Amino acid sequence: MLSKLNLKHLNYSDVIISFMVVAVIGLIIIPLPSTILDFLIIINMTIGINILLITLFTKSVLEFATFPTLLLITTMFRLGLNISSTRLVLTKGNAGHVIDAFANVVAGNNYIVGAVIFIIITIIQMVVVTNGASRVSEVSARFTLDAMPGKQMAIDADLNAGLITEDEAKKRRKDLQREASFYGAMDGASKFVKGDAIAGIIITLINLIGGILIFSLMQGMGVLEALDRFGKLAIGDGLVSQIPSLLISVSSGIIVTRSDDDNTFGNAIKEDFFPNPLIAGIVACVMFIVALVPGFPKIPFFIMSGIFGFIAFKKYESEDLEEQRQFGNMIISLVTNELEEDDSVSSFQVEPISIEIGYALIPMTDDSLDNSLMKQIISIRKQCAHELGVLLTPIRIRDNLQLGPNDYCIKIKGNEVARGEIYPNKFMVINPENEQMKLDGIPAKEPAFGLDALWIDEHDREIADIHGSTIVEPVTVIATHLKEVIYNNTAELLGRQEVKHLLEGIKDKYNVVIDELIPEIMRLGEVQKVLQNLLKEQIPINDLVTILETLADYGTATKDVEVLTEHVRQSLKRTIVKQYLGVDGVLRVVTLHPEVEELISKSTQKTTSGSVPVLKPDLITRLFDSINQVNQSLITQNIQYVILASPNTRLTFRKLISYNFPEVAVLSLNEVPNEVEIETVGMLSLDNI
Repeated sequence: MLSKLNLKHLNYSDVIISFMVVAVIGLIIIPLPSTILDFLIIINMTIGINILLITLFTKSVLEFATFPTLLLITTMFRLGLNISSTRLVLTKGNAGHVIDAFANVVAGNNYIVGAVIFIIITIIQMVVVTNGASRVSEVSARFTLDAMPGKQMAIDADLNAGLITEDEAKKRRKDLQREASFYGAMDGASKFVKGDAIAGIIITLINLIGGILIFSLMQGMGVLEALDRFGKLAIGDGLVSQIPSLLISVSSGIIVTRSDDDNTFGNAIKEDFFPNPLIAGIVACVMFIVALVPGFPKIPFFIMSGIFGFIAFKKYESEDLEEQRQFGNMIISLVTNELEEDDSVSSFQVEPISIEIGYALIPMTDDSLDNSLMKQIISIRKQCAHELGVLLTPIRIRDNLQLGPNDYCIKIKGNEVARGEIYPNKFMVINPENEQMKLDGIPAKEPAFGLDALWIDEHDREIADIHGSTIVEPVTVIATHLKEVIYNNTAELLGRQEVKHLLEGIKDKYNVVIDELIPEIMRLGEVQKVLQNLLKEQIPINDLVTILETLADYGTATKDVEVLTEHVRQSLKRTIVKQYLGVDGVLRVVTLHPEVEELISKSTQKTTSGSVPVLKPDLITRLFDSINQVNQSLITQNIQYVILASPNTRLTFRKLISYNFPEVAVLSLNEVPNEVEIETVGMLSLDNI
């Protein structure tokens, strides 16, 4: 007995559904007049169409979890209608206007045609749709059950990691159980549809044979007349039953074959069937060409060509609008991120190195592109680690609305050190001064090396390539400039934190030398100064073990960072010389005249910032002129060289010329291995100008 509380909270929909299910059973027993039967048949068709549309618009099987139970109820409803219609056919020879209309419209004057159509529909439903849906349900149920332990573990992992709440975890577990129950129920419920189809065939045969026998033998109707009349009625009754059954069979096939992608069937088809406007455009062209072939009907092919051409145009237009929208959102996001308040100390500290770009260059940072600025920066950081032995901190990219749309600037510790301008939709030609190659473009300077260049459009790229010009993409221009800035300022980017990171990276294998050196012999800051001195002259520090062992050997004798650096250079002599050898393995050198050596040695003074030469301005001018003369002569001959000095004067001489000739390397005799062949190609003197 229901309590008052239960009656109070009873849902009216539960009451209505209960009466409807009981009424379905009543159809089997209670005779119905033809008018009510017509109305119920229309309700049956409406239910079938409604279920089909629901499956098309659901995004997940759990949105229509009652489908297996509904499949049973609709099957019983159709069978009840079949029994009621059979009762009318066999007793009155008439089953209402709906069945009669289906019989006349589909079968026409030939009930054999209707019978063929009925058989085809039944075969499609049983062999194709229901069979396939049943198999998919069976496999899906098996896979879902097999995957449940893994999914449960994933839910527990997300819960333990704090990614989801306890309520969300409960909901996910419940949904997982409901999904497994759904596919298991669908595996069995699909048998209802197959049984319904078989029952429909049997009932159709009963209507045909029973009607002919009853009305020809008992009612005195002619056999041919009975065959014509009950043939149409049997076919009409069968179609009225099988068409809604087919709709629900298709619905079951759709719902069990859908993937849970949080998308409706229509949107999924739109995205999957028309993924690229180029495909629709090709189909349109093919249809248009086929229409021109003699003998083919032109109008249908022209119509399909026009439809697919319109789809290609709209798809291209929507993709263009989507790119513009994403571009706008990217700008808004970047600007918004800059405006967000952050009270942490790190938020207002300058980055070791950063890039600021104008708004027109923002799309170049899209990581989904094959050659994006982000990927180029990652490649540069890896290259610096491999070639110089320095692991740079991440390089931040920011938009700067105060820059021009095509401008960018590179900053080190918040200060601008380089600037450039690029055009994202053009290409840079490095060798535009070719009389045979006449290109229209924007004159420019290559930002990394200051070479003459020209920005050209895509259609001129092939011409420049044919004439042997160097063609550079816009992203590569920025990347090359950034790389040069990094290589020229690596010493400044190597802080104590970076040095500590490097030492921790090798401590597992070489902890003995590190423990011996730091802090007993040298402090971390002193090691940093030595490494910076090496990097200032482009000497890689990826042989940290040799560097640390040398410092441990000589650190007890002197604390002079410059002297220690010279000792380390001698230990790294093979690494240093290797980058200056010619293709024939010969080291070509320019020596210092003894007079110059003596002058440099006598003028060296020790200061708090290290050893510096103190020379008269006229002597410095004469020396620089001599270097310039030798430099131009050897560059003309395409000869790579270094200046060779004595160990006592090498560092002082290098400091003297570093600002005017930063690209000229200065080595000492102790930094050249004995096995390396030396060729003298010049001499610096105060009298050779």
